[in-house]
Amino acid sequence: MAFITTGILLQVLAFLVTIIGATYIYLKHVAYNYWSSKGIVQSEPMTPFGSLWPVFTSQKSIGEMFRDGYLRFRKNRIFGIYSFHKPNLVICDPDIIRFVLTKEFSRFQDRGMYYNEEHDPMSAHLFLIGGTKWRNLRIKFTPTFTSGKMKQMFTTVKDIADNLGKRLTEEVHKNGLIEIKDLVARFSTDVIASVAFGIECNSLQNPNAEFRTWGKKLLEPKPVKNALFALCPPVLKLFNASITDKGGSDFFIKAFKDTVEYRTANNVVRKDFLDLIMQLMNKGYLQSDDGKESVIAPETREKITMLEGAAQAFVFWIAGFETSSTTVTHCTYELALNQKIQEKMANEINTVLEKFGGLTYESINEMPYLHKVVSETLRKYPSVPLLNRECNREIELLDTGFVVPTGTPIIVPVLGIHFDPDIYPDPDKFDPERFSDENIAKRHKYAYLPFGEGPRNCIGMRFGLLQTKIGLITLFSKYRFKPGPDTKVPLPVDKGNILHGPLGGVTLKVEERY
Repeated sequence: MAFITTGILLQVLAFLVTIIGATYIYLKHVAYNYWSSKGIVQSEPMTPFGSLWPVFTSQKSIGEMFRDGYLRFRKNRIFGIYSFHKPNLVICDPDIIRFVLTKEFSRFQDRGMYYNEEHDPMSAHLFLIGGTKWRNLRIKFTPTFTSGKMKQMFTTVKDIADNLGKRLTEEVHKNGLIEIKDLVARFSTDVIASVAFGIECNSLQNPNAEFRTWGKKLLEPKPVKNALFALCPPVLKLFNASITDKGGSDFFIKAFKDTVEYRTANNVVRKDFLDLIMQLMNKGYLQSDDGKESVIAPETREKITMLEGAAQAFVFWIAGFETSSTTVTHCTYELALNQKIQEKMANEINTVLEKFGGLTYESINEMPYLHKVVSETLRKYPSVPLLNRECNREIELLDTGFVVPTGTPIIVPVLGIHFDPDIYPDPDKFDPERFSDENIAKRHKYAYLPFGEGPRNCIGMRFGLLQTKIGLITLFSKYRFKPGPDTKVPLPVDKGNILHGPLGGVTLKVEERY
């Protein structure tokens, strides 16, 4: 009996060894020769991980991996990598980037990233979904970010910025040091919780507020899962995996549903993002800024469901608080290291505030140097370090002779392009004058992509910039920032996060200007 059992075990072991060996040989000698067989330069893959080994082992973030690949192969218009067995095409040439993102957008409409509407409803939002559903939702939500809508939300953001100023004053008077990353994350959390969910969570006063706690939980480092989510979704699809923590998903669905039901029952109307979502839930379209009905095609007038509305509020919250807070953090860090730039920006801010008698929506447009500083921050620290697309109909890629097969994942390495020394000389230097009108005119439009480009660019760009600028105006109008005793140069990157952000806290020295 024991002899038979041993024999079976040996047979199973031999079978497994054969399968593993065959898989190894197939990957190494067949799958990993795909790009070279097409005459396209490729990164050196490691079996069975392909090009993802540095990300899986937290040696590099996803953004850093593609940055380094771009800088190595940038003299080529395109190059190839592998996500496990799957070939991915990386685009270096700005003309090809324009071809994919804009000119032939219909063939590259979807991101090809993982989402699961049935098992993870919070993942079925504008950033991830594809096809006709994405197009219809995009049409519905585009009017939410007009100048008129921005003005309506401005007061809410300004009121919370006043709380940020008060909190900063309290912290400065303690010991003159401030952990800026957490402070501005709490500010942006309060802004988005109020605007997107209609909830006053006040995490500026209470760092353990539920919205802030779940925000940190949802963005905890997950290098393997994040790599699969962005670059190899079939693996997650195989297991019907969720990318949203279930506790976090349940919390946000309940918060959204409770607020919608309260406003409906009590006839509460508030000029915020949640009100706009409720219009789409109740009518299927938005009123224009002048109060008239929007002119919208009948096929896009279908009402959205409660879960669809919650998913859009959710992505607005995640994107709105994290990207804006990391931008303010990176900007404050760079200005602490560059005092002349900081003083020039602060002088502009205070001159304009005096002219307008305080912070107004219109006054922000009178601060061109502030805009240059924010633009350079996003150049050096793009929150989304790469753009994903997937080919849905084969097409020859602009003057390359390569026909992109249907289903091929396409990567635009934003962080790499932003650090190309031929486009941005001395790329590690923080220089807002890169964004003077003259210098902008010299560059290819598709060589600066912090918000993407084309029909699928960031729909909330204007709100994100508004929130970021209000935060910076609040900080620098009254305070001067300098490096703290433990400030690191350069700033370490969080290698486990799909977004490009700093690792750990960023503590700076703060002193009053007057």
